[in-house]
Amino acid sequence: MPPLSILDLAFVPEGFGPADALRNSLDLARHAERLGYTRFWLAEHHNMIGIASAATAVVIGHVAAGTRTIRVGAGGIMLPNHSPLVIAEQFGTLETLHPGRIDLGLGRAPGTDQPTMRALRRSSSGADTFPQDVIELQALLGPARPDQAIQAVPGTGTNVPLWILGSSLYGAQLAAALGLPYAFASHFAPDALLPALDAYRSGFRPSEQLQRPHAMVGVNVVAAETDSAARRLFTSAQQQFTNLIRGTRGLLRPPVDDIEAYWSPTEKLHASRMLSRALVGSPETIRFGLDRLIAETGADEFMVASAIHDHGARLRSYEILSEVHGGEALRHVA
Repeated sequence: MPPLSILDLAFVPEGFGPADALRNSLDLARHAERLGYTRFWLAEHHNMIGIASAATAVVIGHVAAGTRTIRVGAGGIMLPNHSPLVIAEQFGTLETLHPGRIDLGLGRAPGTDQPTMRALRRSSSGADTFPQDVIELQALLGPARPDQAIQAVPGTGTNVPLWILGSSLYGAQLAAALGLPYAFASHFAPDALLPALDAYRSGFRPSEQLQRPHAMVGVNVVAAETDSAARRLFTSAQQQFTNLIRGTRGLLRPPVDDIEAYWSPTEKLHASRMLSRALVGSPETIRFGLDRLIAETGADEFMVASAIHDHGARLRSYEILSEVHGGEALRHVA
């Protein structure tokens, strides 16, 4: 079975604050390490009161320092928000402190809105130079060249593994052309999943980092002892995606008994489409869904997200998933 990893958005649950979210992230990472998950990634979002991982490299350092073996990384860093040199220095430092455990996933979207992008002192044109910025970053993390005037210190020679993240054919084609592993965000944008995987695999060109394609598929999983209990926990994610459609930002809401009272028919249609590949249910239901997803995608790895309000229920969901998947069989050489 493909290995499992975790994407933690450091959600701030309603009734709690960012400090609670960051404590929960570290606790979840330690839990995942014990269960044998491969990676624990955090994502860059700005100006969102419900997400506590805006300073993504700082949070990665916090999680890496509090764990021992699990790979920790970014899923991802929104490269148009930064200069490649700054990211090379940040992740070169992380790799120096935690050798062999750091991943760097790169996204082309800003991870925020236009006013916040301006507050970051960046412009929307940064997305246009994304391929060149990825190549520049890769060079800064690689071995120093004799004529190299600028080096990332730490960073040069660390060879932090890069990933391309995407939700369309663009990222798939870029990852294939550069010979990098590819992660598709089907946990919120599932429509182009299969075409993107096909484009990535068919166009892949081997590189020094990667000799054959490696495709990771993002998936929402909410597991509980029964289908009804899992469906109730899942209403937190359904409310969150409804709020995205409404253009509102808030904390992660607790589950509700009747989600139909929360969204309109149109909101339900759009939110359900974004969540169409989510696996929600009892261990038996999750096992069936996981087997079907493996057969459909041929994924080399799954990156699991779980927007569950109660931290204990979230821990239990990942326990159930690991049991379904095979427990210790999750472990592999990263």
